[in-house]
Amino acid sequence: MRWNELGKFLIISLAIIGGFIMYINPLANSIKQGLDLQGGTHVVLQAIETPEAKIDDDALNRTVKIIERRVNELGLTEPVIQRQGKDRIIVELPGIKDPDQAINMLGRTAMLEFKDVNGTTVLTGKDLRDARAQMTGANQSVVGLEFTDEGGAKFADLTARNIGRPISILLDGEVLTSPVVQEAITGGKAQISGSRSMEEAEHLAILLRSGSLPVKIEVMENRTVGPTLGQDSKEKSIVAFSIAIVGIFAFMLLFYRIPGVVADIALLLYVMLLLLIMRYLDATLTLPGIAGIILSIAMAIDANVLIFEHFKEEVAAGKTLRSAMDKGFSRAFVTIFDSNITTLIAALILFYLGTGPIRGFAVTLGLGVVLSMFTAITVTKFLMNFLLASNLTKNGFLYGVKYPKKEAAK
Repeated sequence: MRWNELGKFLIISLAIIGGFIMYINPLANSIKQGLDLQGGTHVVLQAIETPEAKIDDDALNRTVKIIERRVNELGLTEPVIQRQGKDRIIVELPGIKDPDQAINMLGRTAMLEFKDVNGTTVLTGKDLRDARAQMTGANQSVVGLEFTDEGGAKFADLTARNIGRPISILLDGEVLTSPVVQEAITGGKAQISGSRSMEEAEHLAILLRSGSLPVKIEVMENRTVGPTLGQDSKEKSIVAFSIAIVGIFAFMLLFYRIPGVVADIALLLYVMLLLLIMRYLDATLTLPGIAGIILSIAMAIDANVLIFEHFKEEVAAGKTLRSAMDKGFSRAFVTIFDSNITTLIAALILFYLGTGPIRGFAVTLGLGVVLSMFTAITVTKFLMNFLLASNLTKNGFLYGVKYPKKEAAK
């Protein structure tokens, strides 16, 4: 027995097993979770055509972009915003704490107007460069406005012409404030007061920064997935994942013995690498994504099954364990490569044509296919070479093989 080779095998194997035990939970918990796992809100918005605003592709696409900006400003985790048909928009907000307030922000037209005492609109939201929530010295929450150069000139002219008279600031036709002008205001800046809290001022600032919607929007459907339901889905997914892992481990150990143990160790590395890459890519894990992981695990083991079956055939043909294993890997490679490439193409098509959770499934499946090629072929072969070189045993039963009749193991 070559203790040096056996030692290398044991050190690498124990490092993989130990790393899996220590880091699998922190890795899994560090990945962002989708609506179906952590709960949240699913909203369907309907675009309404009005005499002032017609619905077309350009208007709806601009509406989607504005809603995206509003949602992103809220700091939500991996929202999904997508068109549905010609006049609907689907919005999914995972982990949202105040769905009613968020939904109100999504559907507001957010048309800002500055009117003089005669009711003439002098400035609109198009004249804004920026809007930020601020706290005044009197501990009052306001929204600080910064105009464009053209807007600043308009505002200076508006205030100069209305000294001693009120000007009205309106949002969607509703008066936010009507301050009396004390002097001409130059410098291209102004404030909107009246917010009851800093949070309310921040939400108003988000609406103004994102711009007004080009078409009217109404909420057609509002479905909330509670945290309890999301937690239940997560727990069932963990059970399904655990059953899949245990079943695969038992199958490989029963049919392939020592090579099966090696394949199981490589599978642990595969799961860790997949979660690590998803964490690095800042991907969101959903129920379809978990299904993609489980499917890719089965594909990784399928590759090892092909290799070990060819290994059995080569041993039965009279080859040594070492040469039979090398031949088994080379014979199985083409089949494994072809099947994985076709699966990868399917994953790319799903990602390109799909949306939301379907894309999550495609991402995890695609990553799993690439990683399974690495662990099932490279890592398994690497560990098997150490094990066979150590001459730990030549017992055919322990390798799941039968030697040719009347021949001893070489």
